Amino acid sequence: MKKHVKTISIALAGMLMLAACGSKDSAGGKTGDGGEKEKEYKVGISQFAPHPSLDAATEGFKKALEDKGLKVSFDEQNAQGDQNNTRTIAQNFVGDKVDMIFANATPSAMAALGVTQDIPILFTSVTDPVGAGLVKSFDEPGDNITGTTDNHPDATKKTIDFITNEVGAKKIGIVYNSGEQNSVVQVEAVEKLAKDNGGSLVKVSVSTTAEVKQAAESLVGRVDAIYIPTDNTVVSALDSVISVANSKKIPLFVGELDSMKKGAVAASGFSYYDLGYETGLMAVEILTGQKKASEIPVALPQSLTLMINKKAAEEQGLEVKDEWKDAGEFYEGE
Repeated sequence: MKKHVKTISIALAGMLMLAACGSKDSAGGKTGDGGEKEKEYKVGISQFAPHPSLDAATEGFKKALEDKGLKVSFDEQNAQGDQNNTRTIAQNFVGDKVDMIFANATPSAMAALGVTQDIPILFTSVTDPVGAGLVKSFDEPGDNITGTTDNHPDATKKTIDFITNEVGAKKIGIVYNSGEQNSVVQVEAVEKLAKDNGGSLVKVSVSTTAEVKQAAESLVGRVDAIYIPTDNTVVSALDSVISVANSKKIPLFVGELDSMKKGAVAASGFSYYDLGYETGLMAVEILTGQKKASEIPVALPQSLTLMINKKAAEEQGLEVKDEWKDAGEFYEGE
């Protein structure tokens, strides 16, 4: 008799345990057909600075995960252009045990890789991932990192060719932060391209956004045009450069389309939203276990366009020529 009671008690306990497990699986979340709870992923977003291109890349990244139906909570942080903040943000993500870090711009990516070799890292808006030490190569990025680069091989050449050949500017002023690896790489490329076209550079380096306007003013009377690369520090204070270019009638050129729309003559580029979206599709593959970061090559932008801002050209003393249509597309404003 005692043995029979014990058997019933064990069976009852087992049923209660199964019922408890079923309650836990279904509580607080959506379940699949098999009764399994939908997984929620936690993604840390580290954006280096607030400016239109980086903002657009972040939005594109988030939209890709949404479109693919993943349930994701984002911890979105902005370093406000301070490289010290990027490390603190990355360390906090590691402490919070996020499933992935999305690093928007080179300093944020470098900081993330410096604090974890385990959490998958996806970067975007990075000009030279190999030179910055983020990846070994485009095809074999590394154990826990990959992403997209904003350095289309033809983008800078298209713009510099337009400046020197179509506009006729030979002395080009460039303002950049020498502390940003991505900017140093771009300045070197621009200098070579300008030299190949019979031009030269006048370089001015800054450390903070507060120095940008004075740097732009120092170029007045010394250059035929100004070029601003995709430098996070300078682009964050681009309005001050546009003000100088307009008042002193110096044609201003930039490294990406969002800055061109704000008031530069031309830029050769692509949609940063699309670049972020492409990075988000990579994130889906990694989070759902389809691929490891090491198995996804670093990707280039898929399209490239030279766009000319007619209003900005006129404001900065340039006569807009019909034949410029052969070099690119006219931007009429939004």
